Amino acid sequence: MSQRVLVVPGSEFDRLGRFQGFSSEADRYLKTLLVPELAHFAPRAEVEDDPSLKQLIPYVIFRAGDQIFCYTRGKSGGESRLRAKRSLGVGGHVDEEDADGRGTFEAYEMALSRELDEEVSVGCPGILTLVGLINDDSTPVGQVHLGVVHLYELDRPSVIPREDALADAGFLSLDEIRDQVEGFETWSQICLRAFLLTKN
Repeated sequence: MSQRVLVVPGSEFDRLGRFQGFSSEADRYLKTLLVPELAHFAPRAEVEDDPSLKQLIPYVIFRAGDQIFCYTRGKSGGESRLRAKRSLGVGGHVDEEDADGRGTFEAYEMALSRELDEEVSVGCPGILTLVGLINDDSTPVGQVHLGVVHLYELDRPSVIPREDALADAGFLSLDEIRDQVEGFETWSQICLRAFLLTKN
């Protein structure tokens, strides 16, 4: 049986106001999109090249002080078009099984929690906050995905990968990352420029 993933209509995203890059209005978008009338599950193989649907992707960034968790996408990663690129975000598709077949925000959060538990081991307390959305229609991958960005503020830099898809993993200072921005995948670059490397 093929993997079925959570999708929302691109037309509804247009109605709410399609943007390019980062938006801090995640609550406004998700409140409307993550309802059973709109959010549904479809075979991943059918939606990977269908820009009329947006696959919702949890994208969790770990920060401890001025250090950010980074990794290189390994060969076993699910999205072949992103392999060998540096990334900040941990997460993946919301599977029908993970979300108990429900297209609600509560089901999304349940899937997010399970996805994190599969991919990493977090060795200290922290606070997980929803900070925004990423949309990048400039690439084939971005045209069919909508990133839901969460910032996980940790007491100390303690994250260990549980999957070899997260290669060369570790924490880097923002100053180190600033010199390497162009080597990161597009979504990571968007987050870095939108809020991680900017002074509040």
